[in-house]
Amino acid sequence: MLALYDRIEDAAQTVSAIVAAHIIPCTLEFLDRMTAVCVEDYAHVGLPTDCEAVLLMETDGHPAVVADEGDRMEALARANGARDVRTAKDEAEALQLASARRNAFSALARQRPTTILEDVTVPRSELAGMVRFIADTAREFDLQIGTFGHMGDGNLHPTFLSDERDGDEMHRVHEALEAIVKRTLEVGGTITGEHGVGLAKKPWLRQQMGDASLELMRQIKRTLDPRGILNPGKIFD
Repeated sequence: MLALYDRIEDAAQTVSAIVAAHIIPCTLEFLDRMTAVCVEDYAHVGLPTDCEAVLLMETDGHPAVVADEGDRMEALARANGARDVRTAKDEAEALQLASARRNAFSALARQRPTTILEDVTVPRSELAGMVRFIADTAREFDLQIGTFGHMGDGNLHPTFLSDERDGDEMHRVHEALEAIVKRTLEVGGTITGEHGVGLAKKPWLRQQMGDASLELMRQIKRTLDPRGILNPGKIFD
């Protein structure tokens, strides 16, 4: 199913409503307008490009359950501002629509020389505010940020389209990312939903975990790696 929205907050609110209704879709994916436009230009899967957000929804199971959950998700999408909800007419069309999410990163990465993919995750109740905050941050710092994600678990991928040869632009990228991470933590989220913490996110690890938890992690590292030979000098230097 494909739901189209003129406001990105409405797409995020639909996700919250679906979860609150105790429906567990097998797919609940979000693409903002920039991502949808790039995907359609790249993969030609039939995505509309005149809306602010697209929600891809899929349910599976017994045919009766699928029919019931599909009807309920469509009703919730419309109740939360979807201007249109389309259901794939057959398996081929369903697979074509599903490929939109799989092609999101590749489509965005074609636009600029440097692509920075993040994976902040927030409680589902905070999704609407977070997607709006990311869009506002892009405007504030004059940046291109395409956002897509696994909204069923609150996982968002704000993707910065930039050029590392432009020092001023990269400075603005880092400032915008700092603002996004700060807001993520303020609303009870995490700095990574699936990619993990490496050197790029190391500065925010203490901010999320706190001193006591970080020290416990160091102790575990020393216990498992007393000689300090596993990935030395990185996270727990």
